[in-house]
Amino acid sequence: MLAQGKLDQSLAELNTLGKQTPEPLGVERLRGFIFYQQSKFVEADAAFAKALAQDPHDTEAMQLRGVTLFRMGKAADAIPLLEQAHASISEANIDPNYVLGVAYMQVGRLDDARHAFAAQYGFPADSAPAYLLAARMFFHQENVPAAHASASKALQLNPSLPLAHQLLGEIALATGDIPGAIAELEKEQQLNPLNGELYDRLGDAYLRNRQFTEAQHALNRAVLLEPNATGPYILLGKLMLNQQNPVMAGMYLERARQMDPANYMTHFLLGQVYRTEGRREDAAREFQTAEQLQSSRSSKMEAPH
Repeated sequence: MLAQGKLDQSLAELNTLGKQTPEPLGVERLRGFIFYQQSKFVEADAAFAKALAQDPHDTEAMQLRGVTLFRMGKAADAIPLLEQAHASISEANIDPNYVLGVAYMQVGRLDDARHAFAAQYGFPADSAPAYLLAARMFFHQENVPAAHASASKALQLNPSLPLAHQLLGEIALATGDIPGAIAELEKEQQLNPLNGELYDRLGDAYLRNRQFTEAQHALNRAVLLEPNATGPYILLGKLMLNQQNPVMAGMYLERARQMDPANYMTHFLLGQVYRTEGRREDAAREFQTAEQLQSSRSSKMEAPH
């Protein structure tokens, strides 16, 4: 029933089994898993706790309870369970190393976090790739100082490591250090000249620094190397707007809209293009769409996880 997605029927059957004395092993674990799938984390935690009381060696229940506690914002309580179980759960598509790494991050155990992420990818724990991977994860979690320190350490260990300078450039962009971002991204370009994503970031940095010619060159390279990415088209549209060229801006932005209709920035910039061209109804439609998409995005970000 569970495999067929019949969660309510599965719970009903488990409730019947749960009335047996003694309760069959595995009932509470499966009950907890169903609650977890339904995002009922309090109920899932109670079921997994009961499963572990019945069988303290049930590593799957132990792992799932750790993940549940993590999802409830209780990283410190989750860590001991995750450390003990440390077994992959294919049914839930959960990699315990990732969850454990993020939990370590949340309690400030950054070296342990690096070791967990390195294990996930099969890197030596104190290698340059491990430090760079950890830096990327720290950056995702908005721990900018830790991300910068870890990426810098990766470069100390291997000055030619690809993507390290790019990450430092992205960190600089995020903190408003545009000259620093350009310097790092240009270093990455020397090491990794066929990375389309790099030219996207570099074009963004040049554009923010009002180096329009350099921005156009970089973004044209990004389009050639990553023809299915919308970012370069959006930035080229923005660039052409800055250069008072609404026709070219519209061409790039309409291509971006076709590729990803849910990007609010594309619609907002198209609204500016159409307003410049005197297309008032089209401009109003694009501004309204942008506002709706932005509002929807903000609501999702504010919703509890």
